[in-house]
Amino acid sequence: MSDKVKFELEFVIQASPQLLYQYISTPSGLSEWYADNVNSRGEVFTFIWDGSEERAKMLKRKSEEFVKLAWEENDDDSFFEMRIIVDEITKDVSLFITDFADEDEVDEAKMLWENQVSDLKQVLGST
Repeated sequence: MSDKVKFELEFVIQASPQLLYQYISTPSGLSEWYADNVNSRGEVFTFIWDGSEERAKMLKRKSEEFVKLAWEENDDDSFFEMRIIVDEITKDVSLFITDFADEDEVDEAKMLWENQVSDLKQVLGST
């Protein structure tokens, strides 16, 4: 198996950190933009797209700051993290994404995140 490549993306979001955190940390929030449906049982989140399911375990979270999850079927140390960054001077809010993909799929993975965050911005009225 090829090693996965880490990549990072940053998106400016016009929303409060408190509101944004609800959309990245709760099943109902994630269902609005990340997947067709999201359920959770304890620390395990089930993401549903077009009838297929993927399960991820919540590794860490800090209110209004970040969530870090790992897909259950991964056999490596990869994870994905959504971190809320507030610029101390301008107070601009950014969503900082850290994810991993196979080397030949990085561009595709970045495009997928861009599309999903575009949906998030629409839901938040931040377009």
